[in-house]
Amino acid sequence: MVIGGKFFNTDAHTYVMGILNVTEDSFSDGGKFVNPDKALKRVEEMIKEGVDIIDIGGESTRPGYIPVDAETEISRVIPIIEAIKERFDIPVSLDTQKSAVASEGVRAKVDIINDIWGLKGDPDMGKVIADGGVSCVLMHNRKDTDYVNFVDDVITDLSYSLSLAKKAGIEDDKIIIDPGVGFAKDTEQNLMIMNELDRLKLLGAPVLLAASRKSVIGNTLNLPVDERLEGTLALTALAVTKGCAFVRVHDVKANKRVIDMLEAVYGRDKH
Repeated sequence: MVIGGKFFNTDAHTYVMGILNVTEDSFSDGGKFVNPDKALKRVEEMIKEGVDIIDIGGESTRPGYIPVDAETEISRVIPIIEAIKERFDIPVSLDTQKSAVASEGVRAKVDIINDIWGLKGDPDMGKVIADGGVSCVLMHNRKDTDYVNFVDDVITDLSYSLSLAKKAGIEDDKIIIDPGVGFAKDTEQNLMIMNELDRLKLLGAPVLLAASRKSVIGNTLNLPVDERLEGTLALTALAVTKGCAFVRVHDVKANKRVIDMLEAVYGRDKH
């Protein structure tokens, strides 16, 4: 697939999406990059570390998060997006669940809209993505946890998101799916869906794993958020072995080294 004018060989390589939260209350790095100069410095650092995509979020979606209105979110993310686009040659993803924010992001030349509701939240999101001609990440999420057969139900939910994308006119080669680790799932279910990542590939879209520093690691290893690097690296290694096309992470350098080492062993080709 082509994102931001760059070719991504999603069948043969795992790419790194670096997290840049310009929020006060994100669970791991809230408040660190609210200042535009600090945000741009972090982008420059991630590029030097080998990041492939920058993912910008202006609203925390951690458990118990306080929603912000579209205007506040726009004021946080759009200046940063514009500054990145002016200074760097790197694809940019906008992490938002609001079509109004996504629309402003498209105007600011973002390359991906990363929607935690997989088009099921805001009814206008699919149209904004299709009309903008941008790529998208469709994440698994739901308002209840009334699963009958957990893994099958996640696959069914993602299939529905894919059908919404098709109905909206989003092209197949612009869609990435995300199992939604940490959303509408307990620790056991998070571990279960990650063990089934290869099954998600059967839906026909590249898979992104976004598990960096999340509570599944903290609960499994009994560790606070600032001691979850090793757990994150283990899950990135899992993503490579399961054939995921992308990992969304905070620690770019360490995760990229894990990917490069594993791909050297497995013989996967970046090109």
